[in-house]
Amino acid sequence: MTKSLRKENPVLSLVNGMLIDLPAPANISYLWNFGSLLGVCLGIQIATGIFLAMHYCADVNLAFSSVAHITRDVNYGFILRYLHANGASMFFLCVYMHIGRGLYYGSYTKIIVWNVGVVIFLLMIVTAFLGYVLPWGQMSFWAATVITNFLSAIPYVGDDIVRWVWGGFSVSNATLNRFYSLHYLLPFVLAALVIVHLIALHEDGSNNPIGVRSDIDKVPFHHYYSLKDVHGVVIFAILLCAIAFLFPYSLGDAENFKQANPLVTPVHIKPEWYFLFAYAILRSIPNKLGGVVALIFSILVLFFLPYVHQSHFKGLSFRPLGKILFWFLVADFFLLTWIGGQPVEEPYILIGQLASSFYFAYFLILVPIAGYLENQLLKLI
Repeated sequence: MTKSLRKENPVLSLVNGMLIDLPAPANISYLWNFGSLLGVCLGIQIATGIFLAMHYCADVNLAFSSVAHITRDVNYGFILRYLHANGASMFFLCVYMHIGRGLYYGSYTKIIVWNVGVVIFLLMIVTAFLGYVLPWGQMSFWAATVITNFLSAIPYVGDDIVRWVWGGFSVSNATLNRFYSLHYLLPFVLAALVIVHLIALHEDGSNNPIGVRSDIDKVPFHHYYSLKDVHGVVIFAILLCAIAFLFPYSLGDAENFKQANPLVTPVHIKPEWYFLFAYAILRSIPNKLGGVVALIFSILVLFFLPYVHQSHFKGLSFRPLGKILFWFLVADFFLLTWIGGQPVEEPYILIGQLASSFYFAYFLILVPIAGYLENQLLKLI
């Protein structure tokens, strides 16, 4: 009775097709858990964000004190704030693991799924930046000022775009209201794109660690992988609660405990840790327009992967040269993240320029060359 209901009901049949009877490759590992964890992260961010929005005031004179009010006076407000702020860090940690798994196992060969995923990633970055501005602390205000000023690098229309984004001639009340409205709206756009991502994935089927056709050996998603996902969610919840309750401010910046002051510039302006790699790429180019282009292209370069992939194999499981280059990329990502948090001085400038050069070279030069060389080696066997 239950089986026929979930297959015949028009709503339950969609859930059944996505979460219960979905045929999944029999050999996928725990690295595939990060997709479901990202769904959990998005749910946590939307739920906590809705409750935080009930008490937040999008006014330059009240925003900072309203965040303090939420933390100190609202019942369980500190839990909502800590889960939301640290949940964003966990969100990006999971998305970087998800992208890394996709790079290693060649998930980018599923072009529609990959491209929708990159769009989701771009929208995540925008949403997180807008949210970082809302507490209206020193780092929030100056991050908004610096990042929005980069739009002025666009030839001819840059200054007009900056004033349009600001809603005036400086970061002000109009700016804060716009950022608050968009930060509230964009997570729901993200949720819609996630559904598109899932539909595209289920049309083509999941990838697998060895890169063979996924329809050769399949098992139902429930209970084989639903239990794995529950296991992952439990571990994720323990980590998030440990950070939120024991080290709630460990991932933030001390400058943000001071109310925004346009007359006092922080000694070292830097974004949250999950943006540091892109910030390092931006700083590595002395030219303002060139830096902005490099910053944007550091994400857009992911769109090129399905087209520069030359290997006969999907993933890196049987590609020794590709594996070495991939782990160099991982090390390069950590290096860029570290450089992004350092002052703009030597030797950090030179290291950042070298690391940025390798980052782009990996996607545009090394991936196709490695694929070509490995294909030639296969012919010799």
